[in-house]
Amino acid sequence: MKSFRIILIVLLSYLFVGSVYASEGKGLEIATEVDVRDRGFGDTTSTMTMTLFDQYGNSTSRKIRNRTLEGTDEGDLSLVIFDTPADVKGTAFLSHTKKSGSDDQWLYLPALKRVKRIASSNQAGPFMGSEFAYEDISSQELEKYTYKYLRNEDYQGLDCFVVEYDPIDRKSGYSKQIVWIDTKEYRSHKIEFYDRKESLLKTLVYKNYSKYNGKFWRADIFEMENHQTGKKTILEFDDWKFQTGLSAKDFNKKSLKKVR
Repeated sequence: MKSFRIILIVLLSYLFVGSVYASEGKGLEIATEVDVRDRGFGDTTSTMTMTLFDQYGNSTSRKIRNRTLEGTDEGDLSLVIFDTPADVKGTAFLSHTKKSGSDDQWLYLPALKRVKRIASSNQAGPFMGSEFAYEDISSQELEKYTYKYLRNEDYQGLDCFVVEYDPIDRKSGYSKQIVWIDTKEYRSHKIEFYDRKESLLKTLVYKNYSKYNGKFWRADIFEMENHQTGKKTILEFDDWKFQTGLSAKDFNKKSLKKVR
C-alpha cells in the first residue's frame, strides 16, 4: 500500500509539472500572436488628452502629442510631448525600449532647460503625476515577460484568454500582470497590475478599438484606476496616423530640447 501511494504521488507530480509546462507554452503562444499581429506598423503619431482624477473626483487635463517608431533589433522608440497646460508645456519624454533589461528613458524639463535620465530604479514611479508608471509608457516587448495561460473567460461579451505576464526585470514595480486578450483579434481589453507584495495595485481597461490600414488595432481610451489610492488617469487618443516617415533621428535624446 505504501508503494502504491508513492507511485500515485509521483504520477500526480508528473501531471502537475506537465500542466505547468502546458500553461506556460500556451501563454507564450498567445503573447507571441499578440506581438505578431501588430508587426509592420512602421511608425505612428497621435494626439492625446490625459485627465488626472484625485481620490475625490477632482480632475485636471493635459494635451499631449505622441510619436512611435517600430523597433527592429531592439524595442520601439517613443516620444511624448506636452502642449498644455502652461506649467508642463514643452516637457518631453523619450523612451528607447529594450527587449531585455531596463529601458533607456529621458525627460526634458523646459523650466530647467535640461534633459534628465530616468534611472532604471525609478521606472516603477508615476509618470508626470499620473497613475501610469514610466515602465507602462514604453512598449511591452515579448522578451520582457514569462507567460502562463490561466483560463478562458467572458469579458463584456468577448471570449478572452486570461494570461499571466511575469516581469523578468527585477526592478519592475509589478510582481505580475493578469491580461484579458480576446480570442478573435488578440487585443488586450483589461490588465490587472499586482505590486511587489502580490496585492492588486491597478487595473487598466482599454475601450473603443478601431482598426487602421486594415490590420492594426488601437484603443482610443485607456482607463487606469489605482485601487490603493483611489486615483484614476484616463488617456483619450485621437488623430491616429500611420507610416508618417519618422526615423530614428527623430528619437535622439540630443534633439529633446528642440522638440516642437
